[in-house]
Amino acid sequence: MTSAASFPYFPYKLVATDLDGTLLRDDGTVSQRTRDALAAATAAGAAHIVVTGRTVPWTRHILDDLGYEGLAVCGQGAQVYHAGEHRLLTSVTLDRQLAGLAIAKIEAEVGPLALAVSRDGLDGEVLAGADYRVHDGLQVVTFEDPAELWSAPINKVDIQHPELGDDALAEVALATVGNLVAVVMAGPGVVEILPLGLSKATGLSLAARRLGLRAADTIAFGDMPNDIPMFGWASHGVAMANAHDGLKAVADEITVSNGDDGIAVVLERLLGDR
Repeated sequence: MTSAASFPYFPYKLVATDLDGTLLRDDGTVSQRTRDALAAATAAGAAHIVVTGRTVPWTRHILDDLGYEGLAVCGQGAQVYHAGEHRLLTSVTLDRQLAGLAIAKIEAEVGPLALAVSRDGLDGEVLAGADYRVHDGLQVVTFEDPAELWSAPINKVDIQHPELGDDALAEVALATVGNLVAVVMAGPGVVEILPLGLSKATGLSLAARRLGLRAADTIAFGDMPNDIPMFGWASHGVAMANAHDGLKAVADEITVSNGDDGIAVVLERLLGDR
């Protein structure tokens, strides 16, 4: 276990961590060892910012359980959320007409898609089609009329294909509509359409600026291709052992898996370096 008394020095001013597959273990919890390592880093003067593809409604309960009161970047960079104040500081929405056009163009290439959309706001619902595969424990509202998807402001659209794998679907989508929208693969069964130019890096840079911090001050942890822009922005990018090969290829370092406290292993080493 680490402590500020044992490790008074830490070389970074900002620790940015993805949630799923990174900070969270596969059972959705954060180990005590990782909690202690993050506490030691923050006691040594670093800020911790969670950076996740989840929108605020799917993130808030996790942060509350952690006792996390800082800034969180949610929705693949679309939202900057103040966890301590339960307040949405910034939010970027996806043009719904453009999203509909992008979906139509992708379906013209690969056939019908299963769809879900994340509505904007602190309590924005996730609407999903009956054929959309939802991860266990995540709350969605099933729609029947496709027009419901576009009836309120949204942050992003999730797409799935009955046959294509995630990487293949993301590749086709990017080639087809990459001039209209951003396309990211964020995890198993999670290919997302975002506003063009939006990424975890843009959201993190905005949150960091609020704290007076820079890319050069930052160490970032992640596991999926949607973390690639964040690694490009941060001074040092650490991929988990369970990470996607695409992220490992651009990482500065590869740690052990999320289940083996990969974040803690790196933080403890850095806290111990003199």
